[in-house]
Order: sequence, then C-alpha cells, then structure tokens
Amino acid sequence: MTMQDCDILVSGGGIAGLVAAAAFGSAGHRVTCVDPAPPVTEESAEGSDLRSTAFLQPSIPVLKAAGLWERLAPHATPLQVMRIIDAGGKLPQARLTRDFDASEISEQPFGWNLPNWLLKREISARLAELGNVRFLPGTGTTALLARDAEALVTLSDGSQHRARMVIGADGRNSMVRRALGIGTRTLRYGQKALAFAVTHDRPHDNVSTEIHRSGGPFTLVPLPDRDGKPSSAVVWMERGPEVARLRALPVQEFSRELNLRSAGILGELTQVTRLTEWPIISQIADRFTGPRAALIAEAAHVVPPIGAQGLNMSLADLANLVELSAGDPGSRASLDSYERRRRPEALARLMGIDALNRASMIAAPPLRDLRAAALGSLYAAGPVRRVLMRAGLGIR
Repeated sequence: MTMQDCDILVSGGGIAGLVAAAAFGSAGHRVTCVDPAPPVTEESAEGSDLRSTAFLQPSIPVLKAAGLWERLAPHATPLQVMRIIDAGGKLPQARLTRDFDASEISEQPFGWNLPNWLLKREISARLAELGNVRFLPGTGTTALLARDAEALVTLSDGSQHRARMVIGADGRNSMVRRALGIGTRTLRYGQKALAFAVTHDRPHDNVSTEIHRSGGPFTLVPLPDRDGKPSSAVVWMERGPEVARLRALPVQEFSRELNLRSAGILGELTQVTRLTEWPIISQIADRFTGPRAALIAEAAHVVPPIGAQGLNMSLADLANLVELSAGDPGSRASLDSYERRRRPEALARLMGIDALNRASMIAAPPLRDLRAAALGSLYAAGPVRRVLMRAGLGIR
C-alpha cells in the first residue's frame, strides 16, 4: 500500500482536534485529521454533546487565526460576570454571593459560550473549506511508530501515513500517548457531572454562576434564548451515587431537585434537553511529547469543569505548537520548547482546580462556613480579586 504524506496528522476529532486541524491548515500545513467516530453536529441527534464551552479571551486569537471565530461569533453568548454563590447553609439558598466583573480588568467580556454540538458543526464546515486539510471521520489511529525523522501512522482503514508531526488529541485514554509509552498521574474524586440545557424565568444577563454547596459545583452558563425564553447550560457535579439517584428520578421529582439545587437564582428552571453524564477526574501526562509527536487537550491534561479552564488550556497548547511549528513541525527543538512551556503551566493550573473542586465538595458545616469566609475575604481585597480574575483568564 502506498505511503501517504502529510505535515501534521491530528489523531482525534473532538473539539480540540478539529480546532487543531483548522489552525494548522490555516497556517499552510498539509493536515490529516482522523477520528473513529464522525462528529455529531445536531443537538437532537443520538450521541450529541450537550455540554457547552466558554472560550476565554486568550483563546479568541487562536480561533481567529484558524478562520473559525467569524463562524462562531454569531452563535456565542458573552460572559461578562462570573458569579460565585455559597449555598452551604442549612437550606440550599444563597447565603454569600460574589460577582467577578470583567470590566474591572478589560473592555471585553471574560469569554463567550457556545454549545459543543454547534462547535463541531461549524468547525467541520471550516475544515471542508481548506483544500490542504483532509478530515477522515470514522477512521481511527491503530498504530504509531515515532522516530526522530518522521512518524509512521497506521489507520483503521489499513492506510499508512507519514507525518512530520503527530498531534495526540484523542482524549483521556489516548492511543497516541500509550503508543509513545507515556504514563499519567490521575486524581479521582468519585464524582460525575450531569450536563443539559434549561430555560428559566429570569434573564441570565450574561452572568455565569457557580453555586457551591456540597458534592461539587452546580454551574449555570449563559446560552442564547430558546423558544423566546432565557436559557443556560447546566453542569451539575455530584458524587457518583447521588448522580445515579438523580438520573433515576421521575421527571417531576428531578425538576424539584434541580430547582432546589439552583437556589432559585434564575427562577424556575425547566430541563429542555436530555441528560448526559461523564466522570470527573484530574489527570496529567508524565510528558507532553515524544519523537515527532505532541499531546494536547485531554490526552495531555484533564481537569474538572470549573472556571472554564479545560478547553482553554487545550487552545493554549495549540497556540504554542502552531507558533513553534513555523519551521520544521515536530523537530526536537520545537517539541522540547513545547514541553518546557506547557507542562509546568498545565500542572500548576490542575493543582489549583483540584483544590477548588475539593473545597466545593465539602459537606461538613464548619468547613462550609470556612469556605464561605475564605471566598468573602478574597473578594474583599480589590487587588487580590483582580489578580484572581487575570489568573483565571491566563493573562498577566
């Protein structure tokens, strides 16, 4: 069989992998992107991803360079305020509310939120415009031989490909990472997350809200209006047995639990999409690179969905790789630079999010009181508050 050549082979067609293919293709590289599963690009279709992604300010230049932002902007909801509520008293009601307003540090919102299924639709359409990008949905990576001069990849259709660099964007159980012999460090919380969309009585006013009680944060992220009603994406984190209990409830009982957990901050919530579920872990690869190969996104690092960090960390990975690949993509010098830049930053961010998640899980009342007091004191100091906001965005 004839060997097929490309500059970049992206293994993984999730959002990070699709953006990577668009970014490298827009930069002039010959790109092949593969994934065993075709992207599901309709909300109502089986297997659609009902989560949403908030692109923070530093991610927008990456999307613009990839030719994506002009497609995505008309569908995006700005996130002007990040609101943290502590509802950890005897009753699930807001006892402490703190708003972090982007206007304190920038003329722009913190970020913009979009549904994941829509992202896959729009990014796939962008790839179809790029003559130097081949997207092969339904085809996966089955073997990788990474050498100093080139990477040889075998796909599930039997074809063989020679690449100057392979990008492992194939998730937390990455085949590329395993083929490179790279281990991981994993932290487990016994948590799962439910993701779905709701409509509600009160407008969200472009405020993203995290409600902390116990079990994990309950997050409401603004979406465009739905059928004339204000709408938000919900990410509801709880311990595994509690998620199983919630999923088994009849519709009316689940609705009651949903509105109890939301502390009524947006009025009555009504579930409008099916429930999706996924396990919560923190994980980081022991290395982010191998010969002619780099790991990005969840192949490199996984964090709980707190503070919109996950995919934005992934786009920071990608921005570094594109910058370092202007000469010889996959050269040892460029990959060594990528390792030095990205892994320490990802590890530090992972440790910070791990601490926030553990604090949000606290059930003991005295510790919940301590959590609320800490939030109040951090917010009260203006310079500290602004440093925290800049750190959350990943800017100095």
